[in-house]
Amino acid sequence: MRQPPPPAPAPWQTPPRARCPRRYLVQLPGRLRPSAPLCRRASEPSRRLRAMRNLLCWPLAMWLLLLQPWETQPQAAGRRCHAGPMDLVFVIDSSRSVRPFEFETMRQFLVGLLRSLDVGPNATRVGVVQYSSQVQSVFPLGAFSRREDMERAIRALVPLAQGTMTGLAIQYAMNVAFSEAEGARPLRERVPRVAVVVTDGRPQDRVAEVAAQARARGIEIYAVGVQRADVGSLRTMASPPLDQHVFLVESFDLIQEFGLQFLGRLCGKDLCAEWEHGCQQQCVNAPGTFYCACDAGYKLAADHKSCVAIDLCAEGTHGCDHHCVNAPGSYFCRCRAGYALQQDQRSCRAIDHCSFGNHSCQHECVSTPGGPRCHCRDGHDLLPDGKSCQVRDLCNGVDHGCQFQCVSEGLSYRCLCPEGRQLQADGKSCTRCREGHVDLVLLVDGSKSVRPQNFELVKRFVNQIVDLLDVSPEGTRIGLVQFSSRVRTEFPLGRYGTAAEVKRAVLAVEYMERGTMTGLALRHLVLHSFSEAQGARPRALNVPRVGLVFTDGRSQDDISVWAARAKEEGIVMYAVGVGKAVEEELREIASEPAELHVSYSPDFSTMAHLLENLRGSICPEEGIGAGTELRNPCECESLVEFQGRTLGALESLACSLAQLTARLEDLENQLADKK
Repeated sequence: MRQPPPPAPAPWQTPPRARCPRRYLVQLPGRLRPSAPLCRRASEPSRRLRAMRNLLCWPLAMWLLLLQPWETQPQAAGRRCHAGPMDLVFVIDSSRSVRPFEFETMRQFLVGLLRSLDVGPNATRVGVVQYSSQVQSVFPLGAFSRREDMERAIRALVPLAQGTMTGLAIQYAMNVAFSEAEGARPLRERVPRVAVVVTDGRPQDRVAEVAAQARARGIEIYAVGVQRADVGSLRTMASPPLDQHVFLVESFDLIQEFGLQFLGRLCGKDLCAEWEHGCQQQCVNAPGTFYCACDAGYKLAADHKSCVAIDLCAEGTHGCDHHCVNAPGSYFCRCRAGYALQQDQRSCRAIDHCSFGNHSCQHECVSTPGGPRCHCRDGHDLLPDGKSCQVRDLCNGVDHGCQFQCVSEGLSYRCLCPEGRQLQADGKSCTRCREGHVDLVLLVDGSKSVRPQNFELVKRFVNQIVDLLDVSPEGTRIGLVQFSSRVRTEFPLGRYGTAAEVKRAVLAVEYMERGTMTGLALRHLVLHSFSEAQGARPRALNVPRVGLVFTDGRSQDDISVWAARAKEEGIVMYAVGVGKAVEEELREIASEPAELHVSYSPDFSTMAHLLENLRGSICPEEGIGAGTELRNPCECESLVEFQGRTLGALESLACSLAQLTARLEDLENQLADKK
């Protein structure tokens, strides 16, 4: 067993001079009693001068420190705790995060706690360990048998002021502090071994495994967290039950609260009488602790201190139709908005707002919890005034499926076809353009401004164009090119021979995004898309070549050169613009006259009306029928045929003009007779 240090001098005695090794200087801490000198190395040139200065000032500093108030005692007045034999080790955090005045408060707490314990070789043996990045034994369990010696050693304690290796400290307590060599009683005597770990931060090492080993060896661990402590680490260290072994104190000034509870657990004190428990109604003592209780008709709130009235409504026996409202010791029923409580004070009935006769609805009045609401009969829609009704335009309100035009007729609608086409048996689609020979390439804008949902609408629009055409190897051939910052042929003219194949391929096209290089797309159209390698028919067959450009914005490159080149190559160009498309660019792309070759829609969802314009252009009534021999228009027979058709048209026009002139003369005569 270690020899106790010599007793400290009385306050009235002259304190001993602090001594440091040569080449070191005395350094005074802020609020710590200088029972042991704190030394730091001095530089060689100024060592002697500084040493002399410190020796002169030391007695005055000692007397100033001795004038500070004595430690406050956390225990209540009364006899000391006789809890039976116990080996008690305090594991104290003295890392750099514990400020000097906080460490001084913890020192006073330890001294006051010692004065409440029955300290002795056969009663409570006390040991103190401090730790930071290393572990230091302040005094072991077997060092002192007198309380005064322990207090003197605690007052001489100097903080380590380094890291926070809590796991290392617990391992030291388990392997060293609670060993028989350090003064712990043998395990066979079954003396309780209790460790109190006080920390103000998060451990910088692992504590779970070593704490579990300590508990497995029979060490009961109390984890006390102060101010910045990590609650999860405290729960990992402490013994079960955690609610009796984990304490979180807001500041070092309040650490005495833990002392009261700790003594209460050891000594069975009346904590309700000695501590400010905060219970609203009742405080109940339990072994080593206390808990709050409530009077009859009340229950404990979530803070475990306040009391609230028992919710009679929650018991489910109130019988209220809608809402049950608690009152002190009772309850009453309440109805939702738009309902009234009946005489039984439990059931609710709806208020008939329409029976008051002030609704002014054109058709029907419907009573709702929020008041009267007007409702229109089938086939009608409520106007913004909330009272009037108008006939519903089914063409705008439903997915009618008409290929071209929808006409609303009250409670129904019907589909119409353009002039020269007939409605088919399904009542929605129209007959196709009559058979003709056309090589059609579609240039579709896939830039990021189109957006994915609108690109899907564009693909549906392209398939509606396909529905207009007689797609076949001998009739109309269709190719599709997508462009953004680059150009990609989705499928060439000669790949698909039926409309169904083309539509499936269109739906499978993936959106490209990026920029809008329309000029680059026109170059690709002229140089590649209408080549025989891509499926275009030879120029000698005189099959019309048609290009349709679909875009929603301004091109990021020049289009003038290749737009002109396309028309020079004999390609009939159409331009379809949507949204922010630029009219000047559309006109430059399109063939003359622009009025017949340029189409525009302000929105992607309203592109269907463009189909009629394209139908009249892409599907000319003069189209060459399938199976008809293709002839050179410059041959003599073709010229004679063209001249005959032209003369016939002129004669028909002259006849119509003569009929109109005769009609005008007849009207003039009728006006003259009336005068």
